[in-house]
Amino acid sequence: MSQSSQSMSEFLDDLWSELREPVAAASTQSRAAVIPQIQSGKCDQATDPLLPACPVDSGDASASLLDERVVKLLSPFDQSVCATNSPGADPATKLTTAARTLSERPVVAPFPEVPRSLRTIGISSDWLSRLILKLLAARGALQGRQIASHIRLLFPLVEALLSDLRREQLVVLKGEAVAGDYTYVITERGLTLARGFSRECTYFGATPVTIDQYNAMMKLQSVIDVRVRAADLERAFKDLLVDPALLRILGPAINSGRGLFLFGEPGNGKTSIAERVSRAFGEPIWIPRALLADGNVIRVFDPAIHEPVPLESPEFPKIDPAAADQRWICVRRPTVIAGGELTMSELEVSEDAGSHISEAPLQLKSNGGVLLIDDFGRQRMPVDELLNRWIVPLEKRYDLLNLPSGKKVRVPFDQLVIFSTNLEPRDLVDDAFLRRIPYKVEVPNPTPEQFHELFQIMCRHLDVEYRRDAVDYLIHTHYQRTSRVLRACHPRDLLLQIRNFCQYEDVPLELTRDSIDFAVRCYFSVLG
Repeated sequence: MSQSSQSMSEFLDDLWSELREPVAAASTQSRAAVIPQIQSGKCDQATDPLLPACPVDSGDASASLLDERVVKLLSPFDQSVCATNSPGADPATKLTTAARTLSERPVVAPFPEVPRSLRTIGISSDWLSRLILKLLAARGALQGRQIASHIRLLFPLVEALLSDLRREQLVVLKGEAVAGDYTYVITERGLTLARGFSRECTYFGATPVTIDQYNAMMKLQSVIDVRVRAADLERAFKDLLVDPALLRILGPAINSGRGLFLFGEPGNGKTSIAERVSRAFGEPIWIPRALLADGNVIRVFDPAIHEPVPLESPEFPKIDPAAADQRWICVRRPTVIAGGELTMSELEVSEDAGSHISEAPLQLKSNGGVLLIDDFGRQRMPVDELLNRWIVPLEKRYDLLNLPSGKKVRVPFDQLVIFSTNLEPRDLVDDAFLRRIPYKVEVPNPTPEQFHELFQIMCRHLDVEYRRDAVDYLIHTHYQRTSRVLRACHPRDLLLQIRNFCQYEDVPLELTRDSIDFAVRCYFSVLG
């Protein structure tokens, strides 16, 4: 992982821990008071309790030890930070100057650094060689850089693996080198081995990431650490009409990271609200294309769920693409939706019987984002079975996945879980589960004024002239007089009925009593 991703506050926390022992006797001021002084550059011998216990004489052994600790802590960031201090400066001056330099730098989001040795890949050379052989067996002759690009590793590392395969006479060179790169062809012996490897698993894509590497990266991108502000929610919900009072409840629920119930009558926008929550999270995250767990290849990146973000995108912090590990892909924080079709098999690692390539479960694909269980209570599996599967992950923030090999692996359960239901939560689950979902947010029916606003929005969208008197007629005649309740979906649905009616009658598209009466008669004939 990128060391430059450490935040300023984390750096100061580490620094305080390192300096704490030699200055404990003299430090009477609280840590919270000292750190702002360091950040602002107001730390001096006269006012800072840190300095009397920090001898500055260059010949003093304590000063030398302290100086070494400061340099050790600064070195992971950048040599230029240390270079800003003169060699003879005392440790406190070095600390103040470095803290100021770091605080002026733009914050760089955590990103996976490209592995520059076979050891840092975390996967054995034998496994990587098998991957290359299966690729050559499937694709034929390939240049070394083409192989490196396909399996997402640096060319020098792949070149070393290819040299080993050549020595074992599993691949041979074809033709002359072009720009220092050869074309490689698999031998008959190599092809025989590749066919055997393919019977075990046909995968020959990007080099997978280990479980330990995945867990470490997801910890740096946890939704628990995301702090959503009012402006973030307003930006995420700008295309929806949402009561500000509802957003004030929704914001703290999102920040809790522990999940929430969205409940209320059907048609009031619960699903639409849940789908937009991940937009408020802001910066993108990195996910692996595939994982390797106990020999099982598990595909994580799903184009149907994950939306890639180019590193050149203005919404992403400036990162040199060459510095990022290409086994990972940068995506917007995902929103995974599971409705009434959800089954228990979708919550476990599933292996394809033909290819022996496994697919990640829904909760793993949703890590770092939102997992929406829509129409909760109407799943094909019993509610109790679903709750029992997730009651521990919701509490502990990790999940134990059953691999096809029979082994269990521990992975983060790091997403905001939203249960959307038309039913009262207490009628669905017991108190023990309700306690683990601390926020229950009701999405109410719209008021008459909000109903008007919804009509205005949809009229603009469908290019229909909004008429307040026509909507007043609708509310008075077809809602208040019949004791029918207003729903947020009705303006859209009724306007679509009116548009279809006007197109058929070949009349101007407009809100009239005749078109409204027709739409209501068709729409509510069964709904009531």
